Amino acid sequence: MVKTAKQPDYILLATIAILIVSGIVILASVSASFSQEKFGTTYYLLKHQLLFGLIPGLILALIMYRINLSFLKKWAPVLLLINLALMVMVFLPVIGSSSEGAARWIGLSSFSFQPSELLKLTFILYLAAWLTSRTEKGVLIKKTNEFSQTFTVFLIVVAVVSLILYFQSDVSTLVIIISVAALMYFSVNTPLWHSLLIILIGSGGLFFLIKIAPYRVNRFLVFFNPDLDPMGIGYQLKQALIAVGSGGIGGVGLGMSIQKLGFLPQIISDSIFAVFSEETGFIGSFILIFLFLMFLWRGFKIAKESQNKFLKLTALGITSWIVIQSFVNIGAMIGISPLTGIPLPFISYGGSALIVELIGVGILLNISKNK
Repeated sequence: MVKTAKQPDYILLATIAILIVSGIVILASVSASFSQEKFGTTYYLLKHQLLFGLIPGLILALIMYRINLSFLKKWAPVLLLINLALMVMVFLPVIGSSSEGAARWIGLSSFSFQPSELLKLTFILYLAAWLTSRTEKGVLIKKTNEFSQTFTVFLIVVAVVSLILYFQSDVSTLVIIISVAALMYFSVNTPLWHSLLIILIGSGGLFFLIKIAPYRVNRFLVFFNPDLDPMGIGYQLKQALIAVGSGGIGGVGLGMSIQKLGFLPQIISDSIFAVFSEETGFIGSFILIFLFLMFLWRGFKIAKESQNKFLKLTALGITSWIVIQSFVNIGAMIGISPLTGIPLPFISYGGSALIVELIGVGILLNISKNK
């Protein structure tokens, strides 16, 4: 009897391919004027994204698609430890580099890498492997003391990650990681009060982090009152809303955005959706959001159908990470969530983010053919 080759989820593959192509087109349009102004050539940023983001990301995604997934489970703790070591290295005077007061990058010559982007993936792999091991060893049975031990260890690991991200002033990444971790923890049938306590602790910690940083306070003040100080702390949101509103139904046309010409800050990263919405209108924005909803559907379907606990949790974690980050970014640009400073997956400029996202979807496609 001839064995049929295992096939990936082609709907997910097509969705990812469209998102990647869309990201290239959007970045080419949005970054042209900014690239010309900063570097003297229209396509400098696009070329940089292709050479140091897309190409290595696709190569690594292919490797992850073909890798034995049990390898990832076995080495997940080591990968996390290496990642945490890299996170600490950003504070070293020669290797580490900072921008706008935040130490988040490892810089070598003209190459730089942001370890916190990789942390989103390695933490998911570690948590999936750890929770699976607790299940396989029969630890997660309905006994209060054993559940409490699991919960305590979970909180300790999250606290260590949170502490490092706090010193990097990267609260946005921290919110994404804790949200995904809480969802994964809840999915293994832990007591409901554990999840409620995680939400309570997380909310309290977030309130503290907002309270001690004036710029975070300002973001929430603007969120609750978008008309507050439109030429000061409310400037980015106001300009983003103008960009989105200016797009109308069909947009002003690719490359024709007015807001990207010095009005809207962070046009190639945090605010790229607003410029895209201006250029493609409601139709383009709807299509992009629909693609992320397709990603959510196929990713959760893969997780649901996976018989292996590690694969199920990993698929759930990767899908949740990409989708939560997407809608937090989009929500910030249309005023339904506070400004966060996180990139839009597959779309925003940033080699580190794109590489890790492509590695993540490579793993997800691998799971889809091995579920």
